[in-house]
Amino acid sequence: MTDLELYEEVVALTRRGEPFSVATVVSHRGSSPRKAGAKMLVRGDGTLLGSVGGGWVEKESVAAALSSLAAGTPTLLEFDLSEENGYACGGGMTVFVEPQGKRGELVVFGAGHVGKAVTELASRCGFRVLVVDERPECASAALLPGAERVICAAAGDALASLPVGKGSFLLIATPSHAQDFEAVRLCLGTGAGFIGLLGSRRKRELLFKTLADEGIAPEERERVVTPVGIDIGAHTPEEIAVSVVAQLIALRGR
Repeated sequence: MTDLELYEEVVALTRRGEPFSVATVVSHRGSSPRKAGAKMLVRGDGTLLGSVGGGWVEKESVAAALSSLAAGTPTLLEFDLSEENGYACGGGMTVFVEPQGKRGELVVFGAGHVGKAVTELASRCGFRVLVVDERPECASAALLPGAERVICAAAGDALASLPVGKGSFLLIATPSHAQDFEAVRLCLGTGAGFIGLLGSRRKRELLFKTLADEGIAPEERERVVTPVGIDIGAHTPEEIAVSVVAQLIALRGR
């Protein structure tokens, strides 16, 4: 295996949004199975590409790589390759393990001015963005260059085909209150970790009253973050996009 093959797999996994870790030998002492610069990629399912030395070193590095994926934090491993640990070389190695490839998935319902601005900025900030809009004139990949996928369908039909989970961010910014509220109802039926609705405080009051009248439990209503975005006094679509994406970045880092 060449470094080029490993780097190509890094790019492929990152583009697909699949998590992985890279273990790198950052220093070595004396005689060691691999020298500084050697790399090993560990996928989320435990399969490998490359090697940092085999045996105990590799076993511990793989275990650390999988743990780092779960925790989302890097780690540094020190290996003493002495006879006491079953090695005759008597050297040592330091391996740095770093989780990578984890991208937040953002589904934007509505490809209007704000939806477009959020899509462009969020994609530049590392989010995998999918845009849903039932209007053919708006649901165009040419108009949404930051979107990884554009779905021309009603919100319900789109959600039925999307693997929405705890790590998913959902943003609702459709052309009308009626469509917004219907999208909220549909999103509450998923396990999404974040559901944001564009709008005013007055709109929030109306939404929560509507949901309460429909028998939606308080804890479910509180899953909806609205007005979405941090308060920076935003007015233009681009400014609103900054406020929304900043909030998403803060949540992604937790």
